[in-house]
Amino acid sequence: MAAAGASTIDWPVFIAITVIVFGFVSFMTGRALAATWRSIWWIVPYSILLGLVDRFFTWALFDGVLLSPVGYLADTLVLLALSLTAYRMTQVRKMVRQYPWLYARSGPFAWRRIEPFGGPGGGPDTVEKN
Repeated sequence: MAAAGASTIDWPVFIAITVIVFGFVSFMTGRALAATWRSIWWIVPYSILLGLVDRFFTWALFDGVLLSPVGYLADTLVLLALSLTAYRMTQVRKMVRQYPWLYARSGPFAWRRIEPFGGPGGGPDTVEKN
């Protein structure tokens, strides 16, 4: 569809392939890395590889431009963002479920430490009795 060397993005193909298909793969990659307690930096090489495969599928299935730096950068950044989102959400879920006596969820991307006995510096003497 696009001429060789063109740097425009074919939006329907971008949404279908990058956001939906490879977005799902990228999301699952982020979840898998967090579930196995891997470092967050593993997301970068996986996103780079997924961006290359995404570019290839765009070229092979939809006659897109294979060597498009703008297309590759856009694909890779979207996949990187989805992986990072899934990684953090999974990490928060795991921390809260695995250590419920230490942490409580404070949003989809964060947890907070639970203070023992009702607050900092609190002890058995500061706990109210009914």
